[in-house]
Amino acid sequence: MKNPIGFVLLAVGVVLLIFGISSAESFSSDVSKFFTGSPTDKAVWMMVGGVAALVAGAVVLGRSRSRVA
Repeated sequence: MKNPIGFVLLAVGVVLLIFGISSAESFSSDVSKFFTGSPTDKAVWMMVGGVAALVAGAVVLGRSRSRVA
């Protein structure tokens, strides 16, 4: 493992996405969707953070592999 930071970012991104999707399907999110039309802020920020961590992890791993080759 040349760059463990990239793998950690990917893992954190996956975990945040799983928790965000789970939170978006919860009862409180359903109530929020009923009144506002969107899930709770917590669910949205978890999903946004998960995508950001996945992208950052992919960039870090991509840069580390391009330097090796």
